[in-house]
Amino acid sequence: MDLSGVVAALRSRLPELAGRMALRIRAEVDAYQDETLIPLDSLRASCSANADFVLTHLRRKGAPDPEAARETGRARAEQGVPLADTLRAYRIGSELLWTEIVAEARTRPEVSDDLLVSESADFWALFGLYAEAVASAYRETAAELTSRGRARRSALVEALFTGVFTDRTLWEAARELGLPEQGPYAVAVAEAGAPGEGPLAGVEAMLLRAELPSAWRSLPDQRLALIALPTASAESTCLRVLRRSRARVGVSPSFPSLRGAPQNLRFARLALSGLPGTGPGVARFDDDPLAMVVAAAPAEAARLVEVTLRPVLDLPAAERSRLLRTLEHWFASGGSADATARSLFVHPNTVRYRLRRVEELTGRSLSDPRAAAAVGAALLAVRDRGTGLAERPADTC
Repeated sequence: MDLSGVVAALRSRLPELAGRMALRIRAEVDAYQDETLIPLDSLRASCSANADFVLTHLRRKGAPDPEAARETGRARAEQGVPLADTLRAYRIGSELLWTEIVAEARTRPEVSDDLLVSESADFWALFGLYAEAVASAYRETAAELTSRGRARRSALVEALFTGVFTDRTLWEAARELGLPEQGPYAVAVAEAGAPGEGPLAGVEAMLLRAELPSAWRSLPDQRLALIALPTASAESTCLRVLRRSRARVGVSPSFPSLRGAPQNLRFARLALSGLPGTGPGVARFDDDPLAMVVAAAPAEAARLVEVTLRPVLDLPAAERSRLLRTLEHWFASGGSADATARSLFVHPNTVRYRLRRVEELTGRSLSDPRAAAAVGAALLAVRDRGTGLAERPADTC
């Protein structure tokens, strides 16, 4: 004794049964009510396929085939239906199917209550297996779609940074990346940390909470971000978020069009390369544009050092360090000997003596703006090379 007659009867009216399942699911699960998301014909076909698999198993027994359930999971993930709604719909369809099985069995004297109880346990065990298959296929597909989406977004960001877009595709890329069509924007470049520690972890979410949409691309040694700055206060908010990341970050000037992304990526990288020390920090290109220009032309900067500061660099280490450090503090204090003396803990006359010594060695007067600019630029190049500028807590005469 088995359910063969019941199964045969239900399979003979499967289209009508699947239609009722689809209508009930549509009525009870919000996500299934959008015809553009899940057309009724598609939902009916899915209900029919799943019911047919269950009925076939009840008739033939043997190893269940979860492929229809897996297909349902894959389809709903691709349609963007929440997993919870997908599983709820699956349960509603299964409950309706079991109700129909019981109703049909009651019309057949050969089907005993004991058989129904036995088949009930088998049916709901099968439901559990198929629901697990739905969920598993859904998660696999969702993960694949997420990976594909990230790869697509990364490719779009790369194309923006390499400048391969037309006006139309620029607009399309901005829309797909969730960026406004018009700037201002900024580029941020973060230095990669230790293996497995992504720079700027969590920053994208923090920027989004601050209503600053961004698009990202990860490289082996850096992480790049294109950030929209839609309000007057957006840039300061962006910098505050970046500083909280505790990463080493270079930031470009703001720019009005996505066409400026390639050039501003270079500016951001220059700002990062000019960030002093080895600890975390944020450097903006516009904070010290002269230093950025020096960093952008290393060969020319090296030549500038040779023709401007070579006599100072050839001094014994102690004297060289004193003179270069004094120049650093003098430029930082705006050319004030008194302020330089206070920062170095020496007498102002000591500062003036050292500055005269630099002038004698280089043949350049620091009171001449052009000569001072050349010395300042050469000093930046020396600082970037880390030559002779080791700081000490105090100075000596």
